[in-house]
Amino acid sequence: MRITLGSERLLASGALSGKRVGVVCNPASVDHAFVHIADRLAAMPDVTLAAIFGPQHGFRSDVQENMIESGHGRDARRRVPVYSLYSETRVPTPAMMEGLDVLVIDLQDVGTRIYTYIYTMAYCLQAAKRDGVKVIVCDRPNPIGGTQVEGPMLMKGFESFVGLFPIPMRHGMTIGELARLFNEYFEIGADLEVIPMHGWSREMYHDDARAPWVMPSPNMPTLDTAIVYPGTVLFEGTNVSEGRGTTRPFELNGAPWVTDERFAEALNARRVPGAHFRPAIFEPTFHKHAKITCGGIQIHVTDRRTFAPVMVGVLLVEAFRNAGEGAFEWRQPPYEYEYTLLPFDILCGTAETREQIEAGVPAEAISRSWQDAVTEFNKVRERFLIYWV
Repeated sequence: MRITLGSERLLASGALSGKRVGVVCNPASVDHAFVHIADRLAAMPDVTLAAIFGPQHGFRSDVQENMIESGHGRDARRRVPVYSLYSETRVPTPAMMEGLDVLVIDLQDVGTRIYTYIYTMAYCLQAAKRDGVKVIVCDRPNPIGGTQVEGPMLMKGFESFVGLFPIPMRHGMTIGELARLFNEYFEIGADLEVIPMHGWSREMYHDDARAPWVMPSPNMPTLDTAIVYPGTVLFEGTNVSEGRGTTRPFELNGAPWVTDERFAEALNARRVPGAHFRPAIFEPTFHKHAKITCGGIQIHVTDRRTFAPVMVGVLLVEAFRNAGEGAFEWRQPPYEYEYTLLPFDILCGTAETREQIEAGVPAEAISRSWQDAVTEFNKVRERFLIYWV
């Protein structure tokens, strides 16, 4: 039995009747018939679609590069303004919110702290609180399930648009549950309503839920990408290719100084639960090492339930650093307009993980060092869960 999305339940309820509505969305904001929420709203005779807001990569998800801003515009088909919330502002301005009765948020998160859509949501909650506008968040599945929580906690002083609040790298929550956490626990205090899904339970991955999959961002093509992403996104803070410029971003990882077969053999000798590292050679078409042959691996997840993506990401960083003989480098600032902290530390939300890697602490031990903080987070997290196993 397939699930019912929050957006499907909202639009069937009549709750928006007579309202002027703004919607935060992108190409993944579709229902099971692959009809976009903006089209559904525009077709409702008793609802006025007044504005569209797009997150990072744009409303149409056409901005490929990771940190490039997108501009504002006007949607010719629906005849409404389109505001970019990854532009000169990350927060909707009072002018953008003027005249709205309700701001609907229908974004597909991928279950990782650094994915910016959840902070676009947080900033929308802040703007709605400021301007007295109600927010309705339409819940969608966490594509990598809602049971496993893993990774370092974001520490004070490391806040950025890839991490506003102290949560672990893999948070194990839906975007609706995060909305409740941000609004209540982190005291945003907006007038918030979350429309839950029907039929989703925490152990479900995206394919278990039979939910529609549309790329939520240009380098998130498949569910396989999302499963490895909480760990291999760390390569954005290094000079190792995370596979951008290939058809398998974040699954392929490599660098010009690596011999693929020997590298993969050493990794597989670690007997990492739930993972096999296949030797791979690739040539990125753009981004790091564009048009240069890279040796490395493709991660094949053999058991989702035992695979720990953040630990694997740290293990891979450790392996590429050891294989580099001085070629490996931490990427230098800036990253997301932060000019002082190392990008790797911004991604981790702490300098401790990098310092442990530099000190030669094995990835498995680094992973164990996160556990106490994860346990404490889970006590907070439980108060805001909507679904159960």
